[in-house]
Amino acid sequence: MAAGLRRRGLLAAAPAWLLLPGAPAHAGGQLEEPLADSVRTALRAAVLSAGPPELMFASTEARLSYLRWLAAMSDRLYRRKPDDAVRREFLQTVWYEARRAGLDVSLVLGLIEVESAFRKFAISSVGARGYMQIMPFWMRVIGDGDPGNLFHMQTNLRFGCVILRHYLDRERGDMFLALGRYNGSRGRSPYPDAVFAAQRKWVFDPASRV
Repeated sequence: MAAGLRRRGLLAAAPAWLLLPGAPAHAGGQLEEPLADSVRTALRAAVLSAGPPELMFASTEARLSYLRWLAAMSDRLYRRKPDDAVRREFLQTVWYEARRAGLDVSLVLGLIEVESAFRKFAISSVGARGYMQIMPFWMRVIGDGDPGNLFHMQTNLRFGCVILRHYLDRERGDMFLALGRYNGSRGRSPYPDAVFAAQRKWVFDPASRV
């Protein structure tokens, strides 16, 4: 039962140091592991960018639902990112990259809060970079080899979402274990619990409009 609760993120809230805006980045400890050529090729293809995200909607209602989400999330993120244009571009890119990777947008926002406190140029003690704290070896394995590009917003968010999707697939849909692998602490609960706790702040209820 306890393990099940941890997997749903319903245990203790995240430690305070993980959520402080000015705190150093503590997470982002993905471990470099051997990848089959087919996996490496697929991951490389997944991170190739053809330009900024272009949002497409199946219907007018879907577009309106997105705009309501954007307004609600923009209000919640204002303290972290007071510039309106920067905040909206960031949220649009998170929404696009999370959905592109088949991830819950609220989970990705929770992960970013824990990883970097929404700081674009955050660097962890182990060298992980940017919003989603990507380890530089990923640029060598599936990127262009330049770790400096991990400070580019869309590059960082795309790598983070693609890597988390890869770990989730490896763990056969178990997000608790996938988050642990993302953090380099697979099987231990503090990091997944922290992300699940932060995620709850970013869940959008269309009925509430807030």
